Amino acid sequence: MSMVQSGKVNLDSAHSTETQGGKTDTFKRVDFPTPFPAGTDVIVQVTVQTFNGPETPGIRLHEVSNTGFKVRLNEIYGGGISADGKHATETVGWTAYTV
Repeated sequence: MSMVQSGKVNLDSAHSTETQGGKTDTFKRVDFPTPFPAGTDVIVQVTVQTFNGPETPGIRLHEVSNTGFKVRLNEIYGGGISADGKHATETVGWTAYTV
């Protein structure tokens, strides 16, 4: 039996693009309303639901577990505009489920 949870979080990116693998001090922790059962494989999908900054926001996930995950906006290069990593506040929807 699979289990599904969803929610949203407001994120901004006040920091430059993170280029060092595993460095997550600029990520935001999201805790699931109800932890998934221990030992289950959890999948998290995220989607930016607003358009508050002119550059394209990229999403990075880290440390997905049965209790939550870490997420960060990273402004990305696009349309001839150079990205500095910083981005306005956007609403990000998430869905988590077990497989």
